[in-house]
Amino acid sequence: MLKKIVIIGPESTGKSTLCEQLAQHYETTWCPEFAREYLLSNGTSYEFDDLLTIAKGQLALEDEYAAQLETNSLPMLEAGGHLPLFIDTDMYVMKVWCEFVFNKCHRFILDEILTRQYDLYLLCNIDLPWVADELREYPDLHTRKKLYSIYKDIMINQPVPWVDISGGYEERLAKAIRAVNKILV
Repeated sequence: MLKKIVIIGPESTGKSTLCEQLAQHYETTWCPEFAREYLLSNGTSYEFDDLLTIAKGQLALEDEYAAQLETNSLPMLEAGGHLPLFIDTDMYVMKVWCEFVFNKCHRFILDEILTRQYDLYLLCNIDLPWVADELREYPDLHTRKKLYSIYKDIMINQPVPWVDISGGYEERLAKAIRAVNKILV
């Protein structure tokens, strides 16, 4: 059975790094964040409707990676095994992004939050040093804390198990592996 694990949190909290590390550890794959490629290709200036395009692109990418993983691992899955797919970003991230920047959210994103099924969330804390790049918007600690609080509130108020991931890179990976192992039994 395919298990979907979503890594979420504010920008520059090690989400992509953790996805890559977990995929290597479990000898599987991970779905990257669609927004990064979209913004690098189309420019860093975006409008509200661009976030809907990004959300749809993220879901299409997630579905593509899930289908590929299921097809490539069919014998193991048919034998009752569990295979993780690590997903860098989901519709909760899109919701936070829409509401934080534009004070509103696309109905499509809210509907997808209700229909998509995941097995575990790993919420990346803001205790890693900020790393600037051309896409990141909120380097100040106050905004990062505010965004982290929004994500934590979402996690507390939704039904899927979740784990706060903090510490250095090795500690984060160890915490994440323990959490993933619990759902792979």
